[in-house]
Amino acid sequence: MTLVPEGMALSSLAAVVAITLLAGYLHTVAGFGIGMIIIGVASGLELVSVATLVAVVSLITLVNSAVALPGKLHHLDGRHVLALGLGIVPSIGLGVWALNWLSVSAEALLMLMLGALVFYGGLSVGLRPRPRAQVSAPAGFAVSGAMTGLLGGMFGMPGPPIIYHCYRQPLPRETIRLLLIACFAMTSGVRTLYVGAGGGLDAQVWLLALWTLPAAALATWAGRRYPPPCSAELLRRVAMLTLMIIGTGLVIDGAMALWQY
Repeated sequence: MTLVPEGMALSSLAAVVAITLLAGYLHTVAGFGIGMIIIGVASGLELVSVATLVAVVSLITLVNSAVALPGKLHHLDGRHVLALGLGIVPSIGLGVWALNWLSVSAEALLMLMLGALVFYGGLSVGLRPRPRAQVSAPAGFAVSGAMTGLLGGMFGMPGPPIIYHCYRQPLPRETIRLLLIACFAMTSGVRTLYVGAGGGLDAQVWLLALWTLPAAALATWAGRRYPPPCSAELLRRVAMLTLMIIGTGLVIDGAMALWQY
């Protein structure tokens, strides 16, 4: 039995593992989305299908969240978590369905949308939202959760809308960080259940996860043990520029494919 996913070259597998190492390290030291880099770069290089990448990234995010949350849930307001969940759960199903439909019927449009999301994700790294005077009502968290679930279901990248919403709240920074982790855990967990129930967690997903999960764990350890000799602000700027370049490339590829079609 081979440990290389079916239909995937060994060089492509090595490239995905290398991308995961880089994304995991940058995520640890700079705090921006591991999923945006893995999915953006690997799909742009056409190393593996977007659907497979999203399923694997969901597993990586779920494992990372499971490590970060235990013992810290008492810092969270249950009303906010519940409101996010009420928005996330139904919208993820719609996102997964949209991804499956676009993967078959409109691959160029899928690439265009993915590029726009990655570009916006990079732009959001540099945004400094002004905090609200009061914490948003549960309905606001539910609406943000619905947008997050839709994007998480389609691309495994729930970050931009919920990050912007949470950082506008007049809450302690640690509470915001834990709220985001809880949101990512819910999104990844529910998405994995949806995909698994539909038979989407096939051998290719599990074999790719077999390689990328240890790579993400190693990168996380390296990022904590050996942080880079530069400021966090410089890393944020590098992250913003990198994601915007990746997103622009994906948008151009998708637009050219649509034009040729």
